[in-house]
Amino acid sequence: MTIYQFLLLFLLWVCLPHFCSPEIMFRRTPVPQKRILGARIPRSDGKILHRQKRGWMWNQFFLLEEYTGSDYQYVGKLHSDQDKGDGSLKYILSGDGAGTLFIIDEKTGDIHATRRIDREEKAFYTLRAQAINRRTLRPVEPESEFVIKIHDINDNEPTFPEEIYTASVPEMSVVGTSVVQVTATDADDPSYGNSARVIYSILQGQPYFSVEPETGIIRTALPNMNRENREQYQVVIQAKDMGGQMGGLSGTTTVNITLTDVNDNPPRFPQNTIHLRVLESSPVGTAVGSVKATDADTGKNAEVEYRIIDGDGTDMFDIITEKDTQEGIITVKKPLDYESRRLYTLKVEAENTHVDPRFYYLGPFKDTTIVKISIEDVDEPPVFSRSSYLFEVHEDIEVGTIIGTVMARDPDSTSSPIRFSLDRHTDLDRIFNIHSGNGSLYTSKPLDRELSQWHNLTVIAAEINNPKEMTRVAVFVRILDVNDNAPQFAVFYDTFVCENARPGQLIQTISAVDKDDPLGGQKFFFSLAAVNPNFTVQDNEDNTARILTRKNGFNRHEISTYLLPVVISDNDYPIQSSTGTLTIRVCACDSQGNMQSCSAEALLLPAGLSTGALIAILLCIIILLVIVVLFAALKRQRKKEPLILSKEDIRDNIVSYNDEGGGEEDTQAFDIGTLRNPAAIEEKKLRRDIIPETLFIPRRTPTAPDNTDVRDFINERLKEHDLDPTAPPYDSLATYAYEGNDSIAESLSSLESGTTDGDQNYDYLREWGPRFNKLAEMYGGGESDKDS
Repeated sequence: MTIYQFLLLFLLWVCLPHFCSPEIMFRRTPVPQKRILGARIPRSDGKILHRQKRGWMWNQFFLLEEYTGSDYQYVGKLHSDQDKGDGSLKYILSGDGAGTLFIIDEKTGDIHATRRIDREEKAFYTLRAQAINRRTLRPVEPESEFVIKIHDINDNEPTFPEEIYTASVPEMSVVGTSVVQVTATDADDPSYGNSARVIYSILQGQPYFSVEPETGIIRTALPNMNRENREQYQVVIQAKDMGGQMGGLSGTTTVNITLTDVNDNPPRFPQNTIHLRVLESSPVGTAVGSVKATDADTGKNAEVEYRIIDGDGTDMFDIITEKDTQEGIITVKKPLDYESRRLYTLKVEAENTHVDPRFYYLGPFKDTTIVKISIEDVDEPPVFSRSSYLFEVHEDIEVGTIIGTVMARDPDSTSSPIRFSLDRHTDLDRIFNIHSGNGSLYTSKPLDRELSQWHNLTVIAAEINNPKEMTRVAVFVRILDVNDNAPQFAVFYDTFVCENARPGQLIQTISAVDKDDPLGGQKFFFSLAAVNPNFTVQDNEDNTARILTRKNGFNRHEISTYLLPVVISDNDYPIQSSTGTLTIRVCACDSQGNMQSCSAEALLLPAGLSTGALIAILLCIIILLVIVVLFAALKRQRKKEPLILSKEDIRDNIVSYNDEGGGEEDTQAFDIGTLRNPAAIEEKKLRRDIIPETLFIPRRTPTAPDNTDVRDFINERLKEHDLDPTAPPYDSLATYAYEGNDSIAESLSSLESGTTDGDQNYDYLREWGPRFNKLAEMYGGGESDKDS
């Protein structure tokens, strides 16, 4: 044995506990119940207290975990100085596991463990021991506590809280970048030996990653790891106790590491030149096509912004970036024209929106491509020379006068001829028309500004070869005013003059209106048509005039009404004038000029009829109208009268046709000779008293033998009528002049009831069912009827 091996064994012997047979000795004290520590202290009563020593001599017990022996594991021994060895004392154990895990020999005080103990479950046990007299069961020593500590052995391997870890680290990270830290725990006692000292190592994942042995921090081990080359890595980490020495226990875990993306790749167009096509009729905003630059990055690092940086179509096309698909959508910016230009060239650039300054050295993060757009020809509708037209015309022009011309052309290279027309929904009165060949708009009816000052028309231009290609344009026609209306009184004037009026007294102020609208404004002049001795007109020169009296006093009994013609003229060219007549009544007034009464006889006499006559004529007309209405109502009610007159009518299956037979002279209603002579030749005849709805060919039936009874003949004819679908529906009542046998129910008639002396009992009618309830009510109450 070398000196080094000897020293190693010596150190292990010193460090490891020595499990001998411990014995706790008890020493009797004069007062074992009292546990007083301290010096002599004088009491207040004059007595001196002395310090007493305890009777227990304590040491801790130690027990090795995971004992594998077949016998109970010896823990230690309890002994009291009162024990003489004669068995008079009894040792009692209580506390954690006493009696189950730990047992004591009550005579000797030996303590044993009954089973294997795991320190990881419980590191120490607290128990209480006491020695009592076996006969008196009195304690000879006070009860005291002691502890059994469990010594640890390396029986637990390090464990990780998770079987699989997930971590991430940005790509292109420098060597030594921290990824994640994993920590393993060991259930062994960290304060005793190296059983719980864990060392980390990497089993899988080299040379990309490494782990710190003491901390478990995983770090990158290679520079410039590219996510685009490899994104996922699986690393296996081992944790080993005993400081990683041979013989230590170990545990492993798996760490899945993902390289996250950084913007280290610029966008790239797959093609240097892209060709697109678009119709010339495409409206503004139409998508022509899309371009897309690919980027190996993901997420926001792959976001690209597109723009048009050069080309001859920068003002005709635009490009927008579609965020969802990361495409550049080229749209029409202005209307296209195949005849003007057929090809456009654009230079489109794609650039990353989020650039990482750390990777500027990898080059510019943008790319360009050439986009060529070809314009395709379509059959376009005609194009007007203006977006709208405004024509002004005077209202006095003659019918057929041209008021203006609209012009349109076919923008196609073929230049098809164009036909013009008016949208009649905008000219319902057909006041205007248009020449289909040259687009000249002319009047077809006289114009009147006073009826309509503006006319909003729509002109349609369509290709003759392809009428579906059409264009509409708005045409506004303004009607200019011509002085073609004479001024008139503004309102109807109810003018009166007092009988006591004086000369020059104002009786009315008049004004005028004119439908025309001259540029200089309205200006009216008032004058009398002829010199009037009673009244005069004074023009106020503000489009009003005053009516003044010229004489002193008026007599309504002589003249009750005066008619005063007033001439009103305007100031436009040509001058228009009209004569308005004022009706001036002569009235009685008070001293202040307030009207009291006027003569009404002049208003009634010209009518020729008095008021009473008019009222009488009106009443006669109303009476005649009432009679006509009543007659029409009665006639309509008579047409709608039902066949069955009333629901209360007890006659069953009797239909009234309101027609009368022909009597004895009527030989066409029914031929009685047929019954008496069955062998006679049968011929159906139509009734002359009722017009049938349809005419049908009579059907001949075979004749009965000469010896056939009349009854059989009637039954046969009745069956034929029941089964014949062409039988006339208007004849539902037939008389066969044949009487059958007596009825089983006998007669229900009350005609012969008068010949009997006694009263008849009709109570049996109630037993015949609901159809005879009405008869039962009529004849059932005999006694009550008599009493009444």
